[in-house]
Amino acid sequence: MNQDLSIIALVLHASAVVQVVMALLLTVSLASWTVIFGKVIGLRRVKADNEEFDQAFWTGRTLQELYQDAQRGDGPVSPQERIFAAGMREFMKLRERRVTDVAALLDGSRRAMRASYQREMDVIEAKLDFLGSVGSVSPYIGLFGTVWGIMHAFTGLSNLQQVTLATVAPGIAEALVATAIGLFAAIPAVLAYNRLSRDIDRIAIQMESFVEEFSNILARNAMPADVGRSA
Repeated sequence: MNQDLSIIALVLHASAVVQVVMALLLTVSLASWTVIFGKVIGLRRVKADNEEFDQAFWTGRTLQELYQDAQRGDGPVSPQERIFAAGMREFMKLRERRVTDVAALLDGSRRAMRASYQREMDVIEAKLDFLGSVGSVSPYIGLFGTVWGIMHAFTGLSNLQQVTLATVAPGIAEALVATAIGLFAAIPAVLAYNRLSRDIDRIAIQMESFVEEFSNILARNAMPADVGRSA
């Protein structure tokens, strides 16, 4: 009954397989926290840059001025600004080719913006699936360690003549630590995945709305003499 049942002691006295499982889960947990902090900081920067471009876009500056700023890369270039530049670039290329059909102009610009939008979303969503995998798989990895540890504990007790709670408890406790670490890795990953997914959905809706609004502006500026008009 005087055995040391602290977490550190349980980890040190666990079987080799269980220790490997614990080390794997701790490594995964550290990696998931690194991804979480990176995504939080990255999404805040994306939101700030998009808002800054939004303010510039709706302050009455001409499309040509905004496009030139995007080409020069003055200041932080937001995903929304890159979408704008892709649409404007395609629009101007079609105009240079003497394309006068409004539908063709808008269709080309929209396709360019949708392609740019998808590239931006791929970057924004990067590593989010890792958090989803950690949240769904970690408890099962921990459970595997627990099952293996309990099997190891009962195998070691098979040679004893008398088995009491004092002899069984340490082995089971060592095995259950693996499940605890699995949950420790999974719960933050699941919470962060849900929160980050919601934030990314909001950014996606904002950028999709911009694509539609900018398409409407291009439709109004489809005549050759009107390309330089402000938004």
